Amino acid sequence: MSLPEANRLIYASPNGDCWHLLFDPTTGHSFVRHTGNVASGGHVTDFSLSTFLASGRNSPEHQELWRLIGTLVGESGPRQQVSDVA
Repeated sequence: MSLPEANRLIYASPNGDCWHLLFDPTTGHSFVRHTGNVASGGHVTDFSLSTFLASGRNSPEHQELWRLIGTLVGESGPRQQVSDVA
């Protein structure tokens, strides 16, 4: 059974390149997959989140992933977690 958002499109460029955010349930890690357009051979490259995010902020695919991350924390900052009080 696959997770509902185990594969989420981050950005599709006008030339046909696509970037997806994926989750590997066997490792528990998320990563970014770039699929090149057919004209360039359609090569697929996987990046760890840290590698992808460190590689730039100005491209549309990076901006879209940062926007997506921003939706998780909202305007008021990260959600507070309730911790056990001893």
